[in-house]
Amino acid sequence: MYRAEPPRTVIRVVALFLTVAATGVSAREFRAADVQAENYPTVQALRFMGRVIAERSGGQHQIRIFHSRQLGEEKETIEQTRAGAIDLNRTNVALIGTFVPAVNVLAMPFLFRSAEHLEKVLDGPIGNEILNSFESHGFVGLAFYDSGARSIYNSVRPVRSPADLKGLRIRVQQSELMSDMVRALGAEPIQLPYGQVLTGLATKLIDGAENNWPSFVTTDHYKYAGFYTLTEHSMSPEVLVMSQKAWQSLSAADQQMFREAALRSSQFMREKWRDLEERSRQQAEAAGVTIVNDFDRKPFESAMAGLYEKVQRDPAAAELIARIRQVE
Repeated sequence: MYRAEPPRTVIRVVALFLTVAATGVSAREFRAADVQAENYPTVQALRFMGRVIAERSGGQHQIRIFHSRQLGEEKETIEQTRAGAIDLNRTNVALIGTFVPAVNVLAMPFLFRSAEHLEKVLDGPIGNEILNSFESHGFVGLAFYDSGARSIYNSVRPVRSPADLKGLRIRVQQSELMSDMVRALGAEPIQLPYGQVLTGLATKLIDGAENNWPSFVTTDHYKYAGFYTLTEHSMSPEVLVMSQKAWQSLSAADQQMFREAALRSSQFMREKWRDLEERSRQQAEAAGVTIVNDFDRKPFESAMAGLYEKVQRDPAAAELIARIRQVE
């Protein structure tokens, strides 16, 4: 008797099912959150990581990326990740520092001498120690992403000294550390979610903010804040974390795969970042933004003395700051 051959699609599905059953690994789609726009380097890096994971797992694991604040502002997504509702999350260390104290040190103003200094710290033993510290606070630290240098911009006047900041309302991340920094410089800190900064500038709720070149330009902040002072006061990186719930659902081999894919995505992101940073600065210059770089940074650094004194009351933080400064 003639028997019809089963369709090839059916054969593939059955083969995949048997493979999964044999290895004890369940296929899964992981939800990743990022507040940045779809073409931003961190989102591109998450897509790159997703491709690596899909390829290495034979399509068993996929990463679905929710960019542009689709799952909420950063503070909200951090809480959801800790609760296990979001699997992967790219966030700035200044925000997640509420949960993971060690990363607050990375957000300290004027701590890093250069981008090269920052990379040596993050790529070395100190960076690994900080990532490992996430697990005792409800997250799994996978990799650091670059975030450039944050500088101050406003719509009122050029800022060449802390005195020029007096009376200005400057938006900061929802972080006590960032509020203390801006207050120490003489301005009034206004905590606002990232997605509300443009409206704040347009409606004069705030006079300015502080961020890197790509964030300044890709969000159209430069259209309302025409003075950008290269304070480069903070080089706080981004960090990619995973919920412990999602992490524990993986086999040991898959956990290693995720770590390796995350580190590869970090290097991929750095290349994309440098290109976007330069293009963003050029776009701001072409639009007529006044870039202030002929000023003395020492008074800005000196204004941080009280902030460092406060943070260094914690022996662990004081030791970490000293180790970072010693990295050559």
